[in-house]
Amino acid sequence: MSQSKTMNIDEIKRRLPQRYPFLMIDRVLDYTPDERLLAMKNVSVNEPYFNGHFPDYPVFPGVMQLEAMAQACAILASMSEAVQEDRSKDPICLLAGTDNVRFKHLVRPGDQVFFEVVQSNYRSRVWKYSTEARVDDRVVAVADITFTYRLTQTLD
Repeated sequence: MSQSKTMNIDEIKRRLPQRYPFLMIDRVLDYTPDERLLAMKNVSVNEPYFNGHFPDYPVFPGVMQLEAMAQACAILASMSEAVQEDRSKDPICLLAGTDNVRFKHLVRPGDQVFFEVVQSNYRSRVWKYSTEARVDDRVVAVADITFTYRLTQTLD
């Protein structure tokens, strides 16, 4: 029997430590471990940051878009063979860096944002990903994101 290529919110929560209001990924639509992932977020006017960003013309903050891209990367990293081998030691995937971040178009309430992650490199617990966020067929943000993982008992 083949493995499902999607993830619902329950499966995502098993892979990410973030919770409301900071959990940014609603669904994973497709993935290939150690290669690529396509995830989605429904942007709702009810999200707390819209009270201040900006009340009269709500815009999905760029920093939250970057967080969503990073969470999509963390989901893909969590499926890697290296992390799976340490599953019993409670590994956590952590953002290590961002490069070439660009916000190209506004994202507004009612938009559905699709995050595509492509793994470009992996070496010794460090992944590099190219990410792209789209609304409809328009690229709204891009970033190169670096991730690592640690075992939670070594975080202090």
